[in-house]
Amino acid sequence: MHPYLALGIAIVSEVIATSALRASDGFSRLWPSLVVVAGYGLAFFFLSVTLKSIPVGIAYAIWSGLGVVLISVAAWVLFGQKLDLAAIIGMGLIVAGVLVLNLFSKSSAH
Repeated sequence: MHPYLALGIAIVSEVIATSALRASDGFSRLWPSLVVVAGYGLAFFFLSVTLKSIPVGIAYAIWSGLGVVLISVAAWVLFGQKLDLAAIIGMGLIVAGVLVLNLFSKSSAH
């Protein structure tokens, strides 16, 4: 499996799990709680697959950066969380940082 595909699956799984964590209401609702456990399990499995090929610092920077952006968008769509201009600019800077790492850093696995 391509390492960036595995990382993408890990990120999406983590975002789904985090969204379900909000919906689980403190693990008091069964189905969202099961989604949390399965989502984080998949996320860490695919992150471990990723780390066979991509350095941990780079993988974690991508994981955390894109995870923050995606969970913020999911919270906006699913839970009505408001995103102000500062939040949008901050997320843009996070995406820019991930792009710089991947396009220009010699530390990144290409």
